[in-house]
Formats: sequence, structure tokens, C-alpha cells
Amino acid sequence: MLDLNKTEASPSTKTATVFSTAYKIIGIPEAYAEVIQRHGIPGAFVSRSEKESPWVPFGPNAAIRHLAFDTRHNIYSNILWLKSAGVIGTHKHRGTVVMFCLEGSARYLEYDWIAGPGDFIYETPGLKHTLVSDHPQGVKLFGWLQGPIEFYDENGKFTETLDVFWYINHYETYCREHGLPINKQLYL
Repeated sequence: MLDLNKTEASPSTKTATVFSTAYKIIGIPEAYAEVIQRHGIPGAFVSRSEKESPWVPFGPNAAIRHLAFDTRHNIYSNILWLKSAGVIGTHKHRGTVVMFCLEGSARYLEYDWIAGPGDFIYETPGLKHTLVSDHPQGVKLFGWLQGPIEFYDENGKFTETLDVFWYINHYETYCREHGLPINKQLYL
């Protein structure tokens, strides 16, 4: 029974080490080791080298560095670089977007916040917004995106849908046109 009169340190104020400090690979029990060995998909690593993932032009003032493509879940990850003050047109996400500002600053015309280095942005499906940077050096945003993005022109007319397959084509076409190898590490 819970004793409401008892005073003890709350779990959030207790100091405990719940992880190993051993600097070595440790074997752990795994009930499904064989199944994981047969069907598990290894993680991926993409270095900061542009040889592994080049900056691919994305409109007149922007570029994308593709980091991951997951066709099973329509997920794609990249770094969006708006090279100077400018705009990425009005668009609507049909899935969740998670972004982290790496450099510069950005905002949406529809909101009153400005994201700077270290700021976190979480977007929910169905909302429309217009990404802008007023910073002279623009912005670099790391993004983990799920689902299609619908783009609209300055009159609100639908122009194009971008999804994982569009981003794969964007990357592969650029690589083929510039004689660059396709990095299979990007495909999850």
C-alpha cells in the first residue's frame, strides 16, 4: 500500500547508473537471435563527405544533401540548405516532419517563431506553410520526413507532389548526370 506520509527522494532525483560503463562489446541474451540474423536490416552510416552524398540543387537558391530513403514507410532524410535569404514555396505535408536547425535561421510565414542553430521543429500532417530564411547566409536544416509533400504556386494552385520516390529520383538523376556513384548506404 502507498504511504502518502512517507518522504523519500523521487525517482527523478535519485542518482543511479542504469547503463554499463564497460568500454567493450558485450554479448546480451537474445531470444530471437536467429530470426534477427535472417531478417534484421543493418543500420546505415553516411559520412560528412560529399562523395557519399553530394549537394543536389533544389531550385535556384537551395540544395539537398540526401541521407536516407525508406520506400517501405515513405520516409526520407536530408539536409536542406537554403544558401542565402530566400523562400521554399508554400507546401503541405501529408506526414510527420522532424527538423533540427544546424546553421543560420528559418521560419514559416504562417507562425511567429524563428528557428536558429540547435532549435527543434516538429510538423504535423495537414498543415500548410511557407519556409523562409531572412538570414544572409540562409539556413541548413536536418530533416526526417514521412509521407508526401504537396507544393503550391503563388496563387494556391497545386504544382507537384514530392515523396520518397521523387527524392530517390532527384538524387539518382543528379548522380548519373555528374558521373557519381549511387551510395547504397542511403537506401534503408
